[in-house]
Amino acid sequence: MTARKEILLNAFTMNCVGHINHGLWTHPRDRSQDYTTIGYWTELARTLEAGLFDAVFIADIVGVYDVYGGSIDLTAREAIQLPVNDPTLLVPAMAAVTEHLGFGVTVNTAVEHPYTFARRFSTLDHLTDGRIGWNIVTGYLDSAARAVGRDAMAEHDERYDRADDYLDFLYKLWETSWDEDAVRRDKDARVFADPAAIHEIRHDGPYYQGRGYHLSEPSPQRTPVLFQAGTSGRGQRFAARHAECVFISASDPEAARRTARELRAAVVAAGRQADDIRIFVGLSVVTGATDAEAEERLLDYVAHASPEAGLAHFAAGSGIDFSRYGPDDEIAYGPTNAIQSTTAAARRKGLSKRQLLDGLKLGGRYPLLVGSGDTVAAEMARWVDEGEIDGFNLTRTVVPECWHDVTRFVVPALQARGRYKTAYAEGTLRRRLLGEGDRLAPRHAGASAHLSARTASAAAPASHLSLKVS
Repeated sequence: MTARKEILLNAFTMNCVGHINHGLWTHPRDRSQDYTTIGYWTELARTLEAGLFDAVFIADIVGVYDVYGGSIDLTAREAIQLPVNDPTLLVPAMAAVTEHLGFGVTVNTAVEHPYTFARRFSTLDHLTDGRIGWNIVTGYLDSAARAVGRDAMAEHDERYDRADDYLDFLYKLWETSWDEDAVRRDKDARVFADPAAIHEIRHDGPYYQGRGYHLSEPSPQRTPVLFQAGTSGRGQRFAARHAECVFISASDPEAARRTARELRAAVVAAGRQADDIRIFVGLSVVTGATDAEAEERLLDYVAHASPEAGLAHFAAGSGIDFSRYGPDDEIAYGPTNAIQSTTAAARRKGLSKRQLLDGLKLGGRYPLLVGSGDTVAAEMARWVDEGEIDGFNLTRTVVPECWHDVTRFVVPALQARGRYKTAYAEGTLRRRLLGEGDRLAPRHAGASAHLSARTASAAAPASHLSLKVS
């Protein structure tokens, strides 16, 4: 009999008031308005570690949602990911009050140079003792492009081309600039680091160029765990080469299975193994001591949610201004330069505005599980088994009680089914998620850069490495 897969759980949140399930900031028990305080985040970290969550997955955007109605009117009134603060600065505070919780942090490749970005994540990997991951996004908001001086975003596929080049630059910095034994910390010899073991790298890519030494000594993971969310054709090819964890959207286990199989086939085609990636589905959960209590709680939440705010969020992701349509008008789901998989899913179903709003009754578009801990655990297990996925990004509803409820009701039910850990394994985030070592698997593109560099160093001057990452 095949062993039943242990389910992975990430808490999905953002450094803002309204994230996915919009309008719930108005609930009398919701504390998301406290997001500007350190205590809000350290309390979250302690709660998630008590629930043995694998990581907190922190989303981010650069730009604003101004597609719906052609303005930020509703965005500002309902706090639809505005205001939004930097996610990376939360990590040290949360890491200081936890020992095992991982951190997956979103940073957009379009808004900063890879050289300085590499140092920030090496620093976070050091400070967390190897618990950091990076969610790679290429951006989808023209407002973000305009804010940094561009007329509009690059075309969808070109954004991934740029990201490929970005990662190739990063692999050289993280994996090849410092040898494993470069840092000696020898006080008697007055040698902190051996200069012969520190290499200048050059990158002359189609989009990024640079020559220099990585500023940080090797961190526990060197390269952070690489998360990615994008299931368009080009997004899948990018994931097949780079991603270790992939975040997908799926309306049901059958849809999850289709995407999971496509992703794993692409990973194999890229020369890796099918189980070299972990696949997470976005999910909302409302739970309680009984099914009846959970249903009652859902009604309470829905009374405070804003379906229209959810539609404004969806407008930004699809590039379609739904405010121009009547409730039952046919919507032109044409090609856009935003999130292609988002638009494609709505186009397949031919959803009207009325139907979209009905599906956004909790303010967000993720599948919703409602019930006792045992009911939710059974459904999660079904999703994993039938959907051929590995776990979930659980998005917040009313904060902080949603996290306490999952920890009190769902986690014990999963453990009773043998589907969830009863203690954290030791080691880095990569070791715990992927079950191999602390560093990139040898089949990964970044690891091959490391091996190429070691070969090149035999023929090149000790202080300089110039290599092509293939």
